[in-house]
Amino acid sequence: MHISRPTSLYRLFASTSSLPGIGPKLAGIIEKRIGGHLIDILRHLPVSLNDRRARPSVDTAEDGQLATFEVLVLSADIPPGKTSRPARITTETKGGRLELVFFRARADWLRQSLPIGERRLVSGRVERFQGRLQMAHPDFITPLEKAGDIPEIEPIYPLTAGLSGRILRKAVLASLKALPDLEEWIDPSLLHRHHWPSHKAAFEAAHHPKEVSDLAADTPARSRLAYDELLANQFALGLLRRQTRNLETGHGINGTGTLTRALLDHLPFTPTAAQTRVIAEISADQSADMRMLRLLQGDVGSGKTFVALMAMLQALEAGYQAALLAPTEILARQHHASLTALLQEMQIKPGLLLGGMKIKERKQIIENLQNGDCQIIIGTHALLSEDIEFARLGLAVVDEQHRFGVRQRLVLGQKGDGCDVLVMTATPIPRTLAMTAYGDLQVSRLDEKPEGRQEISTAVISGERIAEIVERLRRAAVSQQRAYWICPLVEETDKLDVAAAEDRHRQLQAVLPECKIGLVHGRMKTDEREAAMSAFKQGHSQILVATTVIEVGVDIPEASIIIIEHAERFGLAQLHQLRGRVGRGAEKSACILMYHPPLSETAQARLKIMRATNDGFIIAEEDLRLRGPGEVLGQRQSGLPEFCLADLALHADLLPIARAQAERILEKNLSLEAAEMQPYLTLLSLFERDNAVRFLASG
Repeated sequence: MHISRPTSLYRLFASTSSLPGIGPKLAGIIEKRIGGHLIDILRHLPVSLNDRRARPSVDTAEDGQLATFEVLVLSADIPPGKTSRPARITTETKGGRLELVFFRARADWLRQSLPIGERRLVSGRVERFQGRLQMAHPDFITPLEKAGDIPEIEPIYPLTAGLSGRILRKAVLASLKALPDLEEWIDPSLLHRHHWPSHKAAFEAAHHPKEVSDLAADTPARSRLAYDELLANQFALGLLRRQTRNLETGHGINGTGTLTRALLDHLPFTPTAAQTRVIAEISADQSADMRMLRLLQGDVGSGKTFVALMAMLQALEAGYQAALLAPTEILARQHHASLTALLQEMQIKPGLLLGGMKIKERKQIIENLQNGDCQIIIGTHALLSEDIEFARLGLAVVDEQHRFGVRQRLVLGQKGDGCDVLVMTATPIPRTLAMTAYGDLQVSRLDEKPEGRQEISTAVISGERIAEIVERLRRAAVSQQRAYWICPLVEETDKLDVAAAEDRHRQLQAVLPECKIGLVHGRMKTDEREAAMSAFKQGHSQILVATTVIEVGVDIPEASIIIIEHAERFGLAQLHQLRGRVGRGAEKSACILMYHPPLSETAQARLKIMRATNDGFIIAEEDLRLRGPGEVLGQRQSGLPEFCLADLALHADLLPIARAQAERILEKNLSLEAAEMQPYLTLLSLFERDNAVRFLASG
């Protein structure tokens, strides 16, 4: 899809190398940290400011104060040649003497900048040393007639190695000059209600703060820019929904009920009310002529796999195939085993497609998919390969959606003509994040756990008490309980002082010789990893030392204890996922979060939340509050918008307003070439060109 731009916008998409004073090398540094175009510079807002308005006297200046002085240069002590001794320039100003200190400064530059007997303006941070007032390396040194060169209020921006604040500020000012007055895209009533400035005025105000309060997220300028970004996101997702449904209208998959009833008759459990409700929502979507695009959220152990299987069987009843995409081989094998057991009575045998399969085995599966003999296939990224074709794919299920991007979801969905798509996540997603990352999908929530699921007691214990934890493990193993011990790394590194799985495995073997202890991590060969998992599942080993490779999908009901070492280094969502590996059987379960002090405030807050609740939806909201949206789902996920101006934790109230306006625009069903659509396409150009617009093109 081509997004047209008004001619006046072209300059905003010029390279930063077109700005004065920025060559190719500096442009490369800026591109890595900020972006490669002028619009990226404008979206890089200041985070603090320097206030140089203070003009104290020597006796009233406070230690550490940022201040500006008019000085008379009295003398200069400049050491000759290269030496560690600093140069000291003695000056006189209001109230006494001010000493200017320079380390490794060029002598000729010092004499030229601060000639003896002349007056200068100097600005910088002062400190008191041995009773004298000093200023080390002044930020500004100017003749009196150039007083205007010293900014009274100076915005401070996030920087990177090789990029100075002064150069970036010049780049911002030059970019602001290129910013045109654009046709307004926000509803006039909304502008009036919030007292928001125009788009151009908002950028100018955001880059020229007068007080610290001007940096707050709720100022009119910053709120307006945040709304622009959220509106662009919601408009792009709305276009994506419209584009997808216009291209592929769906088929109306109406099942006969024979397979779903047979499954219900043979279930070893009773579905929860939440499962029954969500199954009905999905079934209605499948039966409709419009293609299904639905997100299924469910906390750990809420029964998403059963819900997905009911949807698959409805597709099979109507003569279609179903595919389930999992992010790891462990999870794919787990799904294959559980679905095979559930379908055994119905004589349906799911297929399994993994990346490292033998050529002959893979070839047979591909052939079975093409001729329709394979009705249900479970696989990893191997399912996305170009040579994978289906006879009649009716439902694509994507598990642990946050591990995949929007593009991968689209690729699998496009392997069937108008194929329904159901994406699932066991990582509950905060409402605001779901609206921005998955706004092209309808949402179902499993907010009830199956009967018999155990509450997990959670304890937070210092690593200094590891001997007590080991002794508890010894007693548990004697009583035939099984336990996980989770480590954050595979082996020791110089960079992180954390316990490694291999070292911890050796140490536990030494102190618990009477126990069988297994080891699982991502660097092991698949067959070795599967053997270790199988031994633990069957009870041949009582303790399994593992990395986060077991975070998702591993279902061993007999495991009732999990110890997470260096818990302070894990995010809330990951801690909750790991804790969900226990509490799956009849045995009362426990989670021990072992931390190593000192703890940061954020780490303390995370551990306190984990101890207080087992509710994944509450944990997800707290995770967003503590870490922000970029980390909650992982920055590498291409489905997650990386907002520059909007903070989902601070601007959450603006998101439903933006969605409502985007829906009003799309309800008019204007063509993309319509003049009335132009302001919104301009908005997309400014904020969504690298994300949603690309996905539109792949519609």
